[in-house]
Amino acid sequence: MQPCLALIVACLLATSAANAAEDILAETGVKRAQEHTERAARGVLRARDQAMLSSELAGRIVDMPYADGQNFNKGDVLVRFDCSAYQAQFNAAQAAVRATREELNHNKQLAALNSVGRFEVALAEAKQAQAQAEAQVYQVQVKRCSISAPFNGRVVQRKAQPHESVASGAALLEIVDNRTLEVHLLVPSSWLGRLQPGEHFEFVPDETGQPLQVEIKRLGARIDEGSQTLQLIATLPADASGLLAGMSGSARFAAAP
Repeated sequence: MQPCLALIVACLLATSAANAAEDILAETGVKRAQEHTERAARGVLRARDQAMLSSELAGRIVDMPYADGQNFNKGDVLVRFDCSAYQAQFNAAQAAVRATREELNHNKQLAALNSVGRFEVALAEAKQAQAQAEAQVYQVQVKRCSISAPFNGRVVQRKAQPHESVASGAALLEIVDNRTLEVHLLVPSSWLGRLQPGEHFEFVPDETGQPLQVEIKRLGARIDEGSQTLQLIATLPADASGLLAGMSGSARFAAAP
């Protein structure tokens, strides 16, 4: 009786193990099929035109017309400094240029009458060149008293406030143009052989949930040694709206790259 019972138990265990193995194989096959038909990666939206504007001189800020979140146009003055000292130096330099010009003309007239030699004329020319160079230096300083927008965009954050005195090189304003967004993502380096500029894939921003058909624009120049990943940059469709730099989402590739 006992041998029969043992035989039955063995048969049941074998059947159970076989069924479990079939389930594992079936699940593995489904996963492999899914991996073969679709690959996914995480990405983020970044603007081509973005900048952290810094001061090119030490001075006091007198005006910052645009606050966080406000839009501006290319050429608009974003920051204006107190320029009275630099303007006065520039005015003095211009006066020196006029004085050296008159001195040079006078020496040329005297040289024509043989009243002075060529040395005096050459010295007057050198003085005029020096005065002009100094005037150009102060003119550059005056131009740096205001910072204009390099592109159409939006203020991300003020790093300084009006009436504050800042040092040369201090960060003043972070700006971005959300109309120049691109999708940046890292993909496994093993995908490199099947990724080509011009191909399309689906990108779904987490914040909107709206699928977008984006186009691969370019691939990174090198593979990261540690993570074995490659940077991929893609362009958004022309009708994409409501997107901001910094949004993240999922990218889905229809076929295994």
